Amino acid sequence: MRRVRGVVLTVLGAALAGCGVQPTGVIEAGEPASGLTRGMRLYFASGTGLRAVPLLDQDVRSLDSVMKLLAQGPSAAERREGLTTLLHAPSGYSVTGDGTGVTVKLEGPYWADARDQVTGQLVCTLAGFQSVREAEVRPDDVEVTIRPGEGPVLGPLRCAEFLGG
Repeated sequence: MRRVRGVVLTVLGAALAGCGVQPTGVIEAGEPASGLTRGMRLYFASGTGLRAVPLLDQDVRSLDSVMKLLAQGPSAAERREGLTTLLHAPSGYSVTGDGTGVTVKLEGPYWADARDQVTGQLVCTLAGFQSVREAEVRPDDVEVTIRPGEGPVLGPLRCAEFLGG
């Protein structure tokens, strides 16, 4: 039995050595990919910036629905990973999209600054969904404009403005 095991190990060793694949050490490849990707994703805030979470097993058909999901916040598991939503569900709003443009109209004032994470959550989530709705539109080309009932208009804004990289 020992002889058979020795022969098997010798044959396996020879086969592996003869395949031409040489062992290597760890190869550094830099940081993970970042940026806006195509697909249904919600963007949540974290201590390190915005993070995309895929929308799985959800049939979302409108920009209004996406905004509601974003305001509901991350799942319990996502919260344990440090994700949160900073978006307050506005009382009165409408979201429309056409081609590369998305407009959020609010009845009241907008509650955040143009360059903070809450605006980034909104812009990146809506831009990603618009690119899914409009198959020929790249996510990076979508511009989101926020039109509050009171105060200045924000935008047009692109998701890339909020993602590190």
